[in-house]
Amino acid sequence: MFDQIIVLSVILLSLTLFIQAKLRYDLVALIALLIITLTGIVPADEAFVGFSHPAVITVIAVLVVSRGLINVGAMEPVTALVNGLKGGIVTKLLILMGITAFFSSFMNNVGALALTMPVAMTVAKQNDISPSYLLMPVAYASLFGGLITEIGTPPNLIISMYRQEQLGVPFHFFDFAPVGFGMALIGVLFVGFIGYRLIPNRKSKSGLETLFKVEDYLSEVIIPEGSKLAGKSLIEFSQLHGLEINIISIVRNKFNIVAPHARETLEARDLLVIKIDPGDIAKLLEKTDVILKGAKSPNDSGMSKKEAMDYALWEIVIKDDSPLIGHTAKTINLRNAYNVNLVAIARQGQNHRGRMGETVFKPGDILLLQAADQNIRTVLTRLKALPLAERGLQINLGKLKSKRMLGMGIFVASIVLTSVGLIPVQLSFTLAAVVMVLFNIMTIKEAYESIEWPVIFMLGAMLPLGEALQSTGAADTIASLLLLTQNVLSPELLVGLLLLVTMLLTNLINNAAAAVLMAPIGISLAVGLGVSIDPMLMAVAVGSSCAFMTPIGHQSNTLIMGPGGYHFGDYWKMGLPVTILLLIIGTPLILIFWPL
Repeated sequence: MFDQIIVLSVILLSLTLFIQAKLRYDLVALIALLIITLTGIVPADEAFVGFSHPAVITVIAVLVVSRGLINVGAMEPVTALVNGLKGGIVTKLLILMGITAFFSSFMNNVGALALTMPVAMTVAKQNDISPSYLLMPVAYASLFGGLITEIGTPPNLIISMYRQEQLGVPFHFFDFAPVGFGMALIGVLFVGFIGYRLIPNRKSKSGLETLFKVEDYLSEVIIPEGSKLAGKSLIEFSQLHGLEINIISIVRNKFNIVAPHARETLEARDLLVIKIDPGDIAKLLEKTDVILKGAKSPNDSGMSKKEAMDYALWEIVIKDDSPLIGHTAKTINLRNAYNVNLVAIARQGQNHRGRMGETVFKPGDILLLQAADQNIRTVLTRLKALPLAERGLQINLGKLKSKRMLGMGIFVASIVLTSVGLIPVQLSFTLAAVVMVLFNIMTIKEAYESIEWPVIFMLGAMLPLGEALQSTGAADTIASLLLLTQNVLSPELLVGLLLLVTMLLTNLINNAAAAVLMAPIGISLAVGLGVSIDPMLMAVAVGSSCAFMTPIGHQSNTLIMGPGGYHFGDYWKMGLPVTILLLIIGTPLILIFWPL
C-alpha cells in the first residue's frame, strides 16, 4: 500500500506540474523517474530501460523518416494542386484537412502540419479568408490522421507495446484503422461543413485581422550617411512611394524617441523602428538607400544593401521547444550563431514598441528572417521552427526532385514490411531512416536534429512510471474504484468512460504521457470486468489523440496559436463539439471492431 501511495502521489505531482507548465515536461518526467527509483519502487538498474523501449525507438525512427519525406518534397505535387483549387471555403477545408490527415497517418503529426500549414496560409491570403478559419481545422486534421495507423502518433505505439507485454502480440500496423479511419472521416466532415463556423473570425469591418496581423511586423532600418532621406520629416518618409510604413520609434545617439511626432526630422545614422508589410520591405530597400538593421549588436551597422537584396525573406513560426524561447536575438547571438538576419517580429495580440534585439522570444512568435536559400532548411531545423510562407515548401526541391520517388519508395517499403509482419515496426523504420541517410536524402546531422529529444526523454522517463502504476497495484486500485460503478454502468459504458477520462487528461498533459498513465488502468479495468483488454487499450489510444480543447494539449495546437490569432478559450468552442462527437462515435466503433 505504501508503494501505491508513493506512485499515486508522484503521478499527482507530475500532473500538477504538467498542467502548470512552469517546468518542461521532459524535466517533470525525469523528476518523477528519480523519485520512484530513489524510493526503491523501480530498481536502480531498471531506471532507464524505458529509453530502450521499442515504442521510444520507433518514435525516433518515425521522426527521422518524416524529415526525409519533408526533404524530398513529398507534398509538392499536392500543394500545387491545392493552391490552384477552385471553390469555396468548405471545399478548400476538406481538401486541406484530408491531405493533412493522410500524411499524418504515416508520419509525425507536427511534420504533417509543417507541410500543410504554409499552404493553408497561402490559401487564406489569396482568397481573403481569415487564417483562423483554416489553421485550427488543419491542426485538428493532423490529430485525426494520427488515429489511423500504429505509427500515426506516439500513443498508438505505446498502446501497441502494452498489448505485446500483456498478450505477447502487439497491435499490427493497420489494426487502428477501422476505428481511427471512421473517427477521422467523421471529424473531417464535421469540421469542414459545420465546425469551422464555431471558430472566431479574426476580421474587422474593414476586412483586416484585428487581434493578429501577419502583415504587421516590427522591423528596423538605418538612415545611412549621405542619404537623401536625411532632413525629411517622418510624414514624408511614411508616404514614401506609396508604401504603408508606421514609424514606432527612432533611436538616435542611444536615445529612444517613442511615438515621434509626424514632423520630426530624420537624421543620418537614425535607426527607425517601423511596422511594415513584409512584401514592402524589399520595395523599401530597392527604392531607397536605407539599410536593414540586424540584431548582432547595438554597434553593428547592419547588412549592406547588396547583402540584403541577395538574401531571401522567410516567414517562420517558433515551436515550443525552440532554442530561441526565453532569449533575445542579442543574447542568443542570432545572426552569428545561425547565419540569419532578423528582419521583423510579430506576436499575437501585442504591439511592439521596443527594440527587436531586446524582445524575448515566445512559442508561436512569427519571425521574418533573411537567409540564403541553401541554408534555410538547416536554419529551420536548428531553430525548431516551421515555415509559414508558401515559398518555404520549395526549399532546395530542384536538386531533390530526382530523389522524391526514392524517398517515397523507401517509406512505402517500410510500411509494407511492417504491415505484412516481416519486420517489427521499430526495425522497419530504423532501417528506412538509415537507408535515407545512405542515399543522401538527408545528412546524419539532419537526422539527429529532426529528433524531438524532449519527447524522447519524457517517454523514456514516463514508461517506468506506467509500469510502476501496474506493478504496485495502484492501477488495480483505481480500476476497482471505477468498477464500483458497474451496477450503474455496463461494461460498454465503462469503455466510454475510460475514453472520456483519457480525452480530458490529454488536453492538459502530453498525449504520450496520458497513454502511459491510462493504459495500466485500462488493463486493470478489463481484468476486473473479466473482458478483453483490447477495447480498453483502444479507448486509451483514441482518447490520447483527442486533444482538441486547449492549445497546450498537443504541439500542433500550440503552433497555430500565433499565426491564427487564437486565444486560449478559442479552442474549446470547436474542440468541445468535436470531442463530444468523437466520444459518441468512437465508443460504438471500438466495441464493434474490438468486442468485449
